[in-house]
Amino acid sequence: MNQEQQEVIFPFSAVQGQPLFKLALLLATVNPLIGGVLISGPRGSAKSTLARAVAELLPVTENITPEFVTLPLGASEEMLIGTLDLDHVLKDKKIKFSPGLLKKAHTGVLYVDEVNLLPDHLVDQLLDVASSGVNLVERDGVSHRHDARFTLIGTMNPDEGELRPQLKDRFGLMVELNNIYSIEERISIVKARQSFEKDKVAFCDNYQAKQILLQQQISDAQELLPSVNCDDACLIEIATRCQQANVDGLRADIMMHRASLTHAAWCGRKAVTFEDIEQVAPLVLVHRQQHLGSTPPPSSPPQSPSPSDKPSEKNNSGGFSRPQAPQKNDSQTPLGSKPEQQNIEQDRQSTDDPSNETDNVGEWGAMPPQAGEKQKTDEAVKLELPSLQPHSLKEALNSTLLTEAFNKNKQGNTSKGEKKSTLVSNKPDWFNTLTKSLGQWPPAQFSFKKVNTGEHKLHLILLDTSASTLSDSLSAIAKSVVMNITDNAYINRDKISLLGFGNNNVDTIIKAGRAPKKVTSLLDDISALGGTPLRLILEKAGQSIKQLSQQYPGVSLFCYLITDGRSRADIDDLKLNIPTLLIDIEYAPIKRGRGQVLANQLDAQYFAISS
Repeated sequence: MNQEQQEVIFPFSAVQGQPLFKLALLLATVNPLIGGVLISGPRGSAKSTLARAVAELLPVTENITPEFVTLPLGASEEMLIGTLDLDHVLKDKKIKFSPGLLKKAHTGVLYVDEVNLLPDHLVDQLLDVASSGVNLVERDGVSHRHDARFTLIGTMNPDEGELRPQLKDRFGLMVELNNIYSIEERISIVKARQSFEKDKVAFCDNYQAKQILLQQQISDAQELLPSVNCDDACLIEIATRCQQANVDGLRADIMMHRASLTHAAWCGRKAVTFEDIEQVAPLVLVHRQQHLGSTPPPSSPPQSPSPSDKPSEKNNSGGFSRPQAPQKNDSQTPLGSKPEQQNIEQDRQSTDDPSNETDNVGEWGAMPPQAGEKQKTDEAVKLELPSLQPHSLKEALNSTLLTEAFNKNKQGNTSKGEKKSTLVSNKPDWFNTLTKSLGQWPPAQFSFKKVNTGEHKLHLILLDTSASTLSDSLSAIAKSVVMNITDNAYINRDKISLLGFGNNNVDTIIKAGRAPKKVTSLLDDISALGGTPLRLILEKAGQSIKQLSQQYPGVSLFCYLITDGRSRADIDDLKLNIPTLLIDIEYAPIKRGRGQVLANQLDAQYFAISS
C-alpha cells in the first residue's frame, strides 16, 4: 500500500493549461527520434510535473515497463553511458559491460532538470544518443552497443544561465514557458492540487478515462507513423519557413519534417498537411531562428521636430542615434561647438565648480541620472588584446596545495612507493589496475585516472558607459572591445559576466554564464550618459568575484576594465586580486584621462587603444 501511494503521481490530463508544452511532450513520446524536448521557464510553471506525468502514458513495448529516469547534475560519463563491470572482472576474469542510465531509460523517459548546468560533454553525448536511438560505448577495453530509444526531457531556468546555442539547437523541440496566470487559473490549479493531496487514488481515478484515451492515441500514432507521407508542397512550406527564420544548417528542416509527420500521425492522418506544419513550427524554430537585419528599436520615444530643425541637420555620425537634447538659450551655446562637446564641457564645468557637491566624490562628469544616448557597435574594429597572466595568488595557492599533499604522510604514494603525479586524481582506474596486475588481488599496483586539466575561465567585463565615452564614438569602440572578448570566450567555451557603470549606477548587462554567440544587438541597446562611478563598480566587482568564486569554484577569473580613464577617484584600496586588464579607450594623441595611473593603482595590465 505504501509503495502504491509512492508511485501515484499527478495525472498528465489533470494539469491545467500549457497546451504547447503538452503537445511537445506527446509528440516526443510518439516519436523519440525527434531528439528530445527542452523546456525553458521560471520556477512554478509545471515543468517537472508534466515531465513526470508523461511517463505514465508510455505504452509497454518489448515486455519492458517504461521507467522515469532522472539524470543528476553530478553524474559521471560512466553513470550515463555505462562502463566496465568490475565485479564480473574480479570473479570471472572476463570483461563485461555494466549498463548506465541510457539503458535503463530505454522505452521510457530520461529527465534532466537544469540541463543548462550539466557539463557540455554529457549534454552532447546525451543528444547524440537521443537522435540516433543507439548507445555505442567504446572505452576502458569495452565495445558495446545497445538500443536507447527514450523520450528526452530537459528543463532549464534561464535566470540560472543559458544552454550553449549549439547544444540548444540539437534539441528537437523547445517550449518557452512563463508563470503568469490569471486569477481563475490560479484558483483552479490550487483546487486541483488540494484534491490530489487529499486523496491521490480517488483523484487519479477521476482522470483514468482521459489517461487511457491518451495512451491509446499514443499507441495508435506510433503504429501509423511509418506510413505517413509528406508531399512536395509541404516540403516547400517547411523549407520556406526555415529559410525565413534564418536558421543555421538543415537540422531545423529535418526536425520540422519529422515533427510534422509525427503530428499527422497523432491526428490520425496518413499525409502531412499545412496545419501540421503550422502546429509544430513554433516548437522547432523558437530556439533556432535568428533575427538578423532587423531594425533596432528607437533609443527614445518619437519627439515632435522643432521648427528650427532642418533636413540637412540630420545625424550623420554614422554610428549612433541621439535623443532630443534639452532646449537652452542660444546665447549660452558656444559658437562652433558640437552637441557632444557641449555635454562633456558641461560635465567638466560641473566638477570644476567648487560649490558642486559631487566634486567631493572625485568623479568627472557626475550628474543626476537621466536618459542615455546610444552608439552602435562598430563590428569592423578588430583588436588583439594582450593575454592576461595567471595571478601570483593562484601560484601561491598551488604551492600550498602541493605542500599539504606532500605532508599528509605521503598518502599519494603507490603500493610500490612511487609518488603519484600531481596530474593524477584519487579516483582509481580499475581497468588499467586489473590489467597491470594480471588478475592478482589485491592488485600489485594501482593506476589512477588523470585529472581533467582543461582550464575553465570566467571573464568579468566592466564597461564604462558614462557621458564622456560619447565623444569620438568611444562608446562604440568600447562595445567593440566587449564583442572581441565575448567572441573569443564563445569560441573557447568560457563564461562571461558583463557589468556597465555610468550615470552614477552599476547595471548587470549579462549575468554570469556561458558566453553568448552574438552580443551586438544587446550592446547596441546600452545607453551612455552620466558620471563615472569608478569606485562603485570596483566595489561591485569585488562582491561579484566572491560570489563567482563560490558559484564556480573550479573556474579561473579574469577581469577587464574598459574605460576612458576620466575619473579623479583614488582606487588604490580596491585591488581585485585577480588578473586584470585595464583597456584605455581614450582615442587621442594626448590623453587627458588617467588610464595608466588607474592601472597602476589596481596592479593591472595596461592596454591603450592606439589613436
